[in-house]
Amino acid sequence: MHSNKSEPMDALKAGDIGVIIGMKLSQTGDTIGSEGFPVVLEKMQFPEPVISVSIEPSTASERDKLNEILEILSKEDPTFTKRENEETGQLIISGMGELHLEVLVTRILKEYKVEARVGNPQVTYRESVSAAVERSESFSRVIAGKENAAALTLKVEPLPRGSGNKYSLAVRAPETPREIFEAVERGVTGALNSGITMGYPCIDIGVTITGIKYSELTGTEAAFEACASICFDQAAREAAPILLEPVMLVTLVSPAEFTGNVISLVTQRGGQVVSMDSKPSTSEIKVHAPMEKMFGFMTALRSESQGRATFTMEFSHFEKRDKGV
Repeated sequence: MHSNKSEPMDALKAGDIGVIIGMKLSQTGDTIGSEGFPVVLEKMQFPEPVISVSIEPSTASERDKLNEILEILSKEDPTFTKRENEETGQLIISGMGELHLEVLVTRILKEYKVEARVGNPQVTYRESVSAAVERSESFSRVIAGKENAAALTLKVEPLPRGSGNKYSLAVRAPETPREIFEAVERGVTGALNSGITMGYPCIDIGVTITGIKYSELTGTEAAFEACASICFDQAAREAAPILLEPVMLVTLVSPAEFTGNVISLVTQRGGQVVSMDSKPSTSEIKVHAPMEKMFGFMTALRSESQGRATFTMEFSHFEKRDKGV
């Protein structure tokens, strides 16, 4: 496959870039092999999307078409995700940066000819806790004339940044059915995805179930799932919740005479220089900078360097945000 023309081939060998037509179920990251030589290549690790925009079809009839197109695009590009805001009903699409989303939105509007309104880019934050808290909670409701009751104790604690969420059991209750423990895990998982105070997904939190009270007469899966969700929410609110913002690794390449201006520009946006490689004519500077401050950076960089400096940006990690959103 060349830029503007294709050349039919009987075979593809190492180094070739080709197009295969008709594989409807394949997507990015799959390995294509044969029955005689089944092999799976190592899976690619994709970073988390850090920037989002809302997209709203102009008519109700366009909504189904838009959903189909978003499904196609997310299969093509695993760094692009879509979700629906449960409170507002808005479709939210997320990607790796301004340019990434700009290209995707242009494809939706021009290539697929969908009439839609697109909101301003928003940074995707995360929530976590900074203290360990143990809390007990009980739940009791009468539903359809039957009492549904549950009681449990759980502990939430912060984990090292980048380690993800961890759920564990530290209680022995042989009389409690496995389905009840599964319901508790579902309740905790749902609460982690719903956030603590701001509604952003939680990361790097350890949740340990340390106590459970189950009765054959009143204990139900629904009661324990609800109890686990409430208990986590209360414990997390007492565990000094914090807001985490995405920090990007920015690599800048600038002519030597503009290096000082470029460094000053990025530090004004909260950037911290990680490394600098100086050569006779150019400098390569690596910087950690908060995603929120990098909107419109390309225009400012061109202005400071007479259009001669360039930069690339990729997600690095999440870090505590000092000020509220």
